[in-house]
Amino acid sequence: MNVRHVTQLALTSVAAAAMLHVIPFSVHAQDRQEMVALEWRESMQAGSRMFLHNVNGGIEVERASGDQAEVTVTKRWRRGDPDMVRVEARRTDGGRNATICAFWNEDGSCDEESYTSGRNRNRNRDNDVSVHYTVKLPDGVHLYARTVNGAVSIANVTGAVDARTTNGAVKASSTGGPVVAETVNGSIEVRMGSVGTSDLHYETVNGAITIELPDDFAGHLSLRTVNGSLQSDFPITMQGRFNPRRIDAQVGEGGPRLHAETVNGGVRLRKLQ
Repeated sequence: MNVRHVTQLALTSVAAAAMLHVIPFSVHAQDRQEMVALEWRESMQAGSRMFLHNVNGGIEVERASGDQAEVTVTKRWRRGDPDMVRVEARRTDGGRNATICAFWNEDGSCDEESYTSGRNRNRNRDNDVSVHYTVKLPDGVHLYARTVNGAVSIANVTGAVDARTTNGAVKASSTGGPVVAETVNGSIEVRMGSVGTSDLHYETVNGAITIELPDDFAGHLSLRTVNGSLQSDFPITMQGRFNPRRIDAQVGEGGPRLHAETVNGGVRLRKLQ
């Protein structure tokens, strides 16, 4: 199975001034140290986008109470050098959007279109520093969250969500939507109040996939597993011969294409409670 970890976002970007606050504070607990590396707070309008790029560490997002986005980035390490990892925040697309990036190499770069870790891949080989994002997202702001080693948790936001990691689970909910997600080693749990009109994609290798959809959902299903079961709370119209591990079917009339694929785990479509 071709599982992809997407690190490029196809949107035009115009870099604005970065806001970076380094706070020289750390605590020692059970041989682990922590330091707040970034605190970024600015207003964001509905319809704008926030891009989060990380490599080693998790991402947690929840709904903000007002129109101000809040991002706190914490470095954690035991034996590494936190000064070798930098975090940058900037307004992009003429100040409309926001992009937050963590770098483990000096020549790494990041914008809305791409994230590049840099050419010197051996520079931080033995550095165990992880970077953790904690975000409060205003209503109507769309979210693009990317990491490699870490879980992604997104709770009760209202805009569209695109969440991807490689080693970690993805759990994301939006009262608006749509929500799409990918990982390799981890489960996927998503729920959305609206599916939109574009294709919906969910893919992992080691983990189950659970998708909660509005009860009036309509769309074309493409569900795949190798070691697991396929289940749907929605009545479906089968296309072709029945296969318990490979389903192509239609729910209702029209709607987007929904593709969900795993190797070790099941796929379940549930009606939103």
